[in-house]
Amino acid sequence: MSNSNEQRHFSHRLRDTNSAFLPKRETNTKPISVGFVLQPHFSMMAFTAAVDALVTANLVQAAPLFSFTTYGLQSTQVQSDLGIEISANRILGEMMLEGEGALDVLIVCGGFRCSLSEYTPLSQLLKATAKRQKILGGLWNGAVPLAHAGVLNGLICALHPDNHAFVQEGFPQVQVSPHTMVIESRILTSAGSNSALEMMLTLIERLHGTNTVRAIREILSSDGITNDGHTSADNDPTLPDSLRTLLRLMSCNIEEPLGIEELADYVGLSRRRIERLFQSHLETTPSRYYLELRITHARRLLLQSSVSISDIAVACGFVSSTHFSHCFKEFFGVPPSQARLNRS
Repeated sequence: MSNSNEQRHFSHRLRDTNSAFLPKRETNTKPISVGFVLQPHFSMMAFTAAVDALVTANLVQAAPLFSFTTYGLQSTQVQSDLGIEISANRILGEMMLEGEGALDVLIVCGGFRCSLSEYTPLSQLLKATAKRQKILGGLWNGAVPLAHAGVLNGLICALHPDNHAFVQEGFPQVQVSPHTMVIESRILTSAGSNSALEMMLTLIERLHGTNTVRAIREILSSDGITNDGHTSADNDPTLPDSLRTLLRLMSCNIEEPLGIEELADYVGLSRRRIERLFQSHLETTPSRYYLELRITHARRLLLQSSVSISDIAVACGFVSSTHFSHCFKEFFGVPPSQARLNRS
């Protein structure tokens, strides 16, 4: 067993799964300020997908990476495409592009029934934003106000297919892409709710790196769990079939962990071959991955149930609650009892 003062680190697969719960290093980095302009009848799904990416990004780091503010055109009460009225934080005229509280990113939220007519105050604001080299974005048909402002001239944009003809006819200097998302210099555009999420993840990756986005995807990866209960890692098509079988065996045998020889017998591979598979594809050893899988399962039980710590230790294959507590603290920086107290 390692020294109790030494913190263990998860391998890259399970580090992403546990990223929101690991000890964080404090930083003095100022959050990137994002503004969302909510046009009347904006797409609620596209907007919430974009915001979800930002909020989740804040969960995987010690200090918040982003802050966001919503703006109505003339009122703080804005009706979405679902007929639900949303209270924006401010109105357009209160937006700051310079000084304390200035925005770094400005995104226009469109929707199927949003007006395609130019709103001059918004055009002026978008021009001023572009002039200051800020990042601009458009969700659904949010590219239309960008086109009215002239900031898309000579560029390619993505927007909802229903508006392709309108932009092609009215803005000959703007090229409409058949793709659902386009990244052009400091301008990002997307055509719907799914592409809104991908657009924001692309922005986050550009600003904060691949590791942050990978951790976000892991938290938002509920669709990666199949009907038989296996996780996305178990069914990752980039992994060899034999390795995926091994991962499923481990996932299904948490309470009574299988030994390496038992795993080898199940898949018909030598111990050495199994070790090479784990090292090549998961950058860890089979025993280490198995421990990380069990401690991850324990973390979920600890934070999501009222099961006693001693019962969790047994359910996750640890020889004693003391051994479990030591392992938990080495990975997460606090003992299980403290983690449970902090879960709220």
